[in-house]
Amino acid sequence: MFGKSWRTYIHGTKELIINRLSFGLLLLMASLVIGQLGYTLIEDYDAIDAFYMTVITLSTVGFTEVRELSDNGRIFTSFYIIINLGIFAYAVGTITSYFVEGEFAELYRRFTIGRKVDRLKNHIIVCGMGRNGSRTCEELEKSQRPFVVVELKSESVEQYADTENFQYVIGDATTDEVLISAGIERAEAIITTLPRDADNVFITLTARELNPNVKIIARASEESAEKKLYRAGANQVVMPDAIGGVHMARLITQPSVIEFLNILSGAGTNSLKLEDIMFEELQEPYRNKTLRELNIRQHTGATVIGFRHQSERFTFNPPGDLKFEAGDTMIIVGAERNIQAFRDYYT
Repeated sequence: MFGKSWRTYIHGTKELIINRLSFGLLLLMASLVIGQLGYTLIEDYDAIDAFYMTVITLSTVGFTEVRELSDNGRIFTSFYIIINLGIFAYAVGTITSYFVEGEFAELYRRFTIGRKVDRLKNHIIVCGMGRNGSRTCEELEKSQRPFVVVELKSESVEQYADTENFQYVIGDATTDEVLISAGIERAEAIITTLPRDADNVFITLTARELNPNVKIIARASEESAEKKLYRAGANQVVMPDAIGGVHMARLITQPSVIEFLNILSGAGTNSLKLEDIMFEELQEPYRNKTLRELNIRQHTGATVIGFRHQSERFTFNPPGDLKFEAGDTMIIVGAERNIQAFRDYYT
């Protein structure tokens, strides 16, 4: 699995480098054969002398000849030197650029990233590093969630190459091989943010086939694509253009609501944070207790604003007599320090 994943991951770069190196080495080998045959046939040299003359001529070092060349030998050697000047320069230049110009370092870096990706489990795959994809990655980074970016254009991820814990795969996210190299079979979720709805539908279909349990969040531009994405297997479909239009309208009709939402999203000066807490995260002494018994606000300063019992819908502003049981989820809100205090106290 590792070998296949790594080869897929750096396929483009490795293939280009190997082709250039192979071509240069092939030219050198062909030149050696031509020289060996030429000096053997024209000057009647034995194998060792012919090889010696070939090497000193090919490398242009100019050591002493085995014996004085005939006129035909001089003509052959002259053309042989001219041809080999280009061959030798190309071969040496290719090998030098491989190390000096960073191609070796790039290949090694991608190899290292490929190994890290292969070790990830329950991570999130983000397809596309455009405006939506970049913001998605920023939020995942803030939440310290492991993620892998799949991007077709290498220049889109180069600026993040030195960022710690930023893993990426260069390739077409609509292909099985690239999604497999990003760990789709082990992923918890995949977020596809490509600009073309058809690509997002295709990725959704492929991801659902490769991992029936993965959670799929897909971007859509048209309402017709929203229905197709749900049919293809998406769990949630987001339409950024529609959301943006509603947001702008409510800046006029409900400015205070938008201001509060900006605070919740971290855009305000006194930003708050929403956090979902699952029953399994709590320490044993705090399980199967009512919200009143947990007394979260007094201990941490955070407030419970939502509660969902197993697979039911959320109850907003839940009453204190609700018991937190297996399969339940609560939503708490508070400043960063309040959320951290909750984590320290209850989990």
